[in-house]
Amino acid sequence: MILCSAVAGRKLLQNINKVMRIGTINGLRCKQLKLVILAFFMLFLLWKWERVTYYHTEILQPDSLVLTHPANSKFVDQHTSSEEDFPSTDPLPQSVVKVEKQVTSAPPPLSTIGYSVDVSDDKEEPRSEKKECNYRNGKWVSDNRRPLYSGFGCKQWLSESWACRLTQRTDFAYEKFRWQPEACEMPEFEASKFLRRMQDKTIAYVGDSLGRQMFQSMMCMVTGGKERPDVEDVGAEYGFVLARGAKRPDGWAYRFLSTNTTILYHWSSTLCDLEPLNPSDPRTSYAMHLDRPPAFVKNNLHRFHVVVLNTGHHWNRGKLRANKWEMYLGGAPNNNRNTAVIWKAKNFTIHSVVNWLDAQLPQHPQLKVFYRSISPRHFFNGEWNTGGRCDNTNPLAKGSGVHLNHSEDADAEGAVRGTGIMLLDVTALSRLRDEGHISGYSIKATQGVQDCLHWCLPGVPDTWNEILAAQL
Repeated sequence: MILCSAVAGRKLLQNINKVMRIGTINGLRCKQLKLVILAFFMLFLLWKWERVTYYHTEILQPDSLVLTHPANSKFVDQHTSSEEDFPSTDPLPQSVVKVEKQVTSAPPPLSTIGYSVDVSDDKEEPRSEKKECNYRNGKWVSDNRRPLYSGFGCKQWLSESWACRLTQRTDFAYEKFRWQPEACEMPEFEASKFLRRMQDKTIAYVGDSLGRQMFQSMMCMVTGGKERPDVEDVGAEYGFVLARGAKRPDGWAYRFLSTNTTILYHWSSTLCDLEPLNPSDPRTSYAMHLDRPPAFVKNNLHRFHVVVLNTGHHWNRGKLRANKWEMYLGGAPNNNRNTAVIWKAKNFTIHSVVNWLDAQLPQHPQLKVFYRSISPRHFFNGEWNTGGRCDNTNPLAKGSGVHLNHSEDADAEGAVRGTGIMLLDVTALSRLRDEGHISGYSIKATQGVQDCLHWCLPGVPDTWNEILAAQL
């Protein structure tokens, strides 16, 4: 393009010289005319140059955001790993990441991960203006003081299959990054200080397996990954007992006796109330009440001081069929065909539970509620069951920074808007960390489906908890 501009420029100069020999035009002297035309010529070259190097916005389509987690044996799933299951995928409305990159050659295919871009909105605030504190925006920076706990330790709280140091994985560069917000002061997480701030308080994580990862991450962060005999298992106080034939209880709860701080997790993959239609039949179907919060949350809300909710990856037809979940509204089977669409049912449920909690806040002045945005998947070159992989080991291959005016999780942002529920927005910053997933590594080094949804711990969920602690 620049060569063509130069040829056009030479032709323009030849024409200028011809005009110069004619004399003056409309009273202008030759010298003056030549200067005017040369000025236009320079502007022309500058315009062509900018056309070559101008930054343009391109749409990068992420993977559809769906996955799953069975809490116990009464919910049947397609089994593909010892820890979690992957579903048949129902299409959900995909979020769109807008990224900026300099055009210097033909753009690579969108499925590759070898180029660096930063997540960004089209409209950025002027650099001179003071920016509002939003933990969504910032950048990943290298920090040799990380991780916050040992990947070989924390055996008391951390599931083995999520402790990637215990697998055959050999690269651990993903552990050496921390999130630096753009316009916020985020103090270093200090376990003792956090426990003192949470004295006589209860933190409840309620959601799917990614909520459980966040819970286990917090337990490791607060204990430093070390054995703590002064931490008491109080799961029975919340009904967390292992049912006959179940793989795991519906949750865990631990109390730090020194500060009377309780940290618990309750499994509720869809954040709506599940009720057996025939309690006496072990093969019964379940009413999935889209307009009711989980009974556990409703019954224990008065005991909580911090609640962190999440859902998203269980919302697909295959999961509903496998678990015999039937949508209900108003206590009766849902006959609204519009609401029956999976992504609309999910959005309806999120709004329902958020609005219910917002209405409860005046009665519980001690309570702070966060809705955590969805955690992105990173299946490249296929799906979970068609050869999709996430075996990149190059940190930040897609960029290090986020500059967005809105959340990538539009459903989450829309649900909390106008309420007292706070958004814990982790989607965009997590999308830049595709190297931090479990991938194909396992304890027994067996070949199988790659886990490109769950994260290695220590890892990205630690940052979610750091942002939570900062917002508290």
